[in-house]
Amino acid sequence: MTKRSSLPPVNGPLVGGAATGEQTHFGYKTVAVSEKAGKVAEVFHSVAAKYDVMNDLMSFGIHRLWKRFAIELSGVRPGQRVLDIAGGTGDLAKAFSREVGANGHVILADINSSMLHVGRDRLLDQGVHGNMGFVQANAECLPFEPGSFDLITIAFGLRNVTDKNAALRSMYQSLKPGGRLLILEFSKPIFEPLAKIYDAYSFSLLPAMGKLVANDADSYRYLAESIRMHPDQDTLKDMMVEAGFERCDYHNLTGGIVALHRGFRF
Repeated sequence: MTKRSSLPPVNGPLVGGAATGEQTHFGYKTVAVSEKAGKVAEVFHSVAAKYDVMNDLMSFGIHRLWKRFAIELSGVRPGQRVLDIAGGTGDLAKAFSREVGANGHVILADINSSMLHVGRDRLLDQGVHGNMGFVQANAECLPFEPGSFDLITIAFGLRNVTDKNAALRSMYQSLKPGGRLLILEFSKPIFEPLAKIYDAYSFSLLPAMGKLVANDADSYRYLAESIRMHPDQDTLKDMMVEAGFERCDYHNLTGGIVALHRGFRF
């Protein structure tokens, strides 16, 4: 069995970065900016052990197809360096590890230590370690030299970041010229009938299933609320442009329940 070393320490503050006294949203609640990262951490400490089950519940298992589409659109090649932020249990990191090969490198990063340990242990148990690194890091202030990566991905994580604009700027700085960012995230359904069905599912069935499966309805309720508070497709695209990304576009998946955004640094 591969030896499990301790995780590298967080480089940069765990609490996202606005001035003391400012407020932000935590789901539908209003909280101090200084409190949000801790509250999000509590959610993911709670659901870490059941994270894969959670994704299946939230997406009916379709998240695997969404991630496959992201991998195909990434254009990643052998020898490249990849950063997977909010890497969860390592689905994307594992795939990128295969794609970049022995001469490439993949870093799985997450601000939440419980999630990072779950992802690291799962990948090590599957024999994925030769070109893989693990870092606990805050997306708002990534602890890497400018121009470190050919590809940065963040899947189902940006909506939990307190200062999304700061995170986008940090990702931009961490990319090499010619590098690209992929953001896979729950978004806004583009068909009204689908939106109504999805709302009913998210706010009624999902918390009930969270209670049944993980004995934690509140965390699953927060996850549903956080999706509704996330910027819509065009707003997020505009935020990427403001952060410096070029040739930004997005693809709606499953009627806009999820969107895959892409932008480049030139």
